[in-house]
Amino acid sequence: MKKGNLCVFLAMLLFSSIQGQHKGNYNQITQDISRQNILTSGNANIYNPAIQQQIHKTLHPTNVLTIDVKALQNTSATTYTAVFNLSQIGPTAEATNALMKARIDSIKMRLDTKGITQKNIAIDVISFVPKYEIEVTKKLFSKTYTEVPKGFELQQNIHIQFTKTSQFELILEACAKSEVYNLVKVDYFIEDIQNVYKNLQDQLLKLIENKKVYYQALGFEMSDYNVAIADDKYCYFPKDFYQSYQAYNSVSFESFNKDKGVTQAQKQTSYYYQPLTYERYDIVINPSILEPVVQIGMNIKLVFTPKPKEKEQAPITKTEIDHKYYVISPNGTIDVKELNTKN
Repeated sequence: MKKGNLCVFLAMLLFSSIQGQHKGNYNQITQDISRQNILTSGNANIYNPAIQQQIHKTLHPTNVLTIDVKALQNTSATTYTAVFNLSQIGPTAEATNALMKARIDSIKMRLDTKGITQKNIAIDVISFVPKYEIEVTKKLFSKTYTEVPKGFELQQNIHIQFTKTSQFELILEACAKSEVYNLVKVDYFIEDIQNVYKNLQDQLLKLIENKKVYYQALGFEMSDYNVAIADDKYCYFPKDFYQSYQAYNSVSFESFNKDKGVTQAQKQTSYYYQPLTYERYDIVINPSILEPVVQIGMNIKLVFTPKPKEKEQAPITKTEIDHKYYVISPNGTIDVKELNTKN
């Protein structure tokens, strides 16, 4: 490649890298990124075909009224619990247990200086089993293979409770100094979740009343409709919303100076937190979040169908006929009697 062409190529490469600086490493393939900001910007160009179809969908008028409202609340956890797994081996059961206890005690001591006391730490014993090896005994015409114990393995989980996310870095440091690196999970807890559901319910009821007023303003009398209801509530934790991707674009500058092809580098798998997006929700409480949160939602759907009109019954005409009979006596007199037909 000539020097001039190489300079042009490098300039184009540099320009393309500058243009992509604010995009980040994540290459959106499935187009799952939320577009709510685009929808609320009047002058923005909407380039997602799925969103365009939602905006320009055909409306079908009907006399059945539907109120379908959804609410979401982002709630920070009251407490967190980090779970670490420890594995320890030793020649005897006593030695194995002593080594494990020394590691856990060192973690407790370091955390105690950071404000996390022993009442916030719990130990869960997972397994304590002997390990065997094969011992070969040679005889004159044969070999004997026998399993003999060579040591013990102890596995425990240590549960550490904390209240601030800033404490998690201190926990990681204390565990790493005791050679504990296996983080199993981090659980999120909310003390009074019923208050969160109550708040969502109150917000949805206000929205439903506003929609009823809107329908009445359009000429629909809600008392003339029968109503059917369906509702739902749910709670999602951050561990359910971590997704992965790989930054798969790479450039080998060695190929400029060598007669070799591009050397493919090992691609690292990265993870990111992708919470529920808001475009399908009517109410979002605490929409702006900085850290992973617990997302609590509630849906209420009402379907109003017109009441059947009562048919007017035609008046029933009843004809009454008076029946009479005559009694003639032997002397020739006639007596008129009325016949009672009402019984």
